[in-house]
Amino acid sequence: MLSDRMRDAINDQINAELYSAYLYLSMAGYCEAINLPGFASWMKNQAKEEVGHGMKLFQYLTDRGARVVLKAIAQPPGEFASPTAIFQQTLEHEQEVTARIHKLYAMSVEENDYATQNELQWFVKEQVEEEKTAATILEQLKRVGDQGTALVIVDRYLAERGE
Repeated sequence: MLSDRMRDAINDQINAELYSAYLYLSMAGYCEAINLPGFASWMKNQAKEEVGHGMKLFQYLTDRGARVVLKAIAQPPGEFASPTAIFQQTLEHEQEVTARIHKLYAMSVEENDYATQNELQWFVKEQVEEEKTAATILEQLKRVGDQGTALVIVDRYLAERGE
């Protein structure tokens, strides 16, 4: 049986995943406004992925017979300094999400909740990928800067992720 403490923590994580989607949609809107459709496409896909993460946790609670309780989602920032700043914020945000997942996992170990440990293993692995991707793009942007032909090439590369 899932403890009330674990249920509440997973409900909080659902909220955090949905906030992540809002954040990436806000970033997509900014990228559209500065005519970087590839960046915008990448961010929209990232938002869809975050909603999927939230739904995975939603279903897990449901499968465990626990009640999902949704909370208000905080408003994300709407203005960003540059494409590089966006990916710096993306990396930092993913690192925060990783820390949250690790705390959840530690709680599941503390409670001997093997089913939740098993479920969270997927998220632990996913966060390694999320951080690696954000760090790689950030490093590329640091090399090419926020203007010029190279930025257009990065924009086209990010568009390849598709919608």
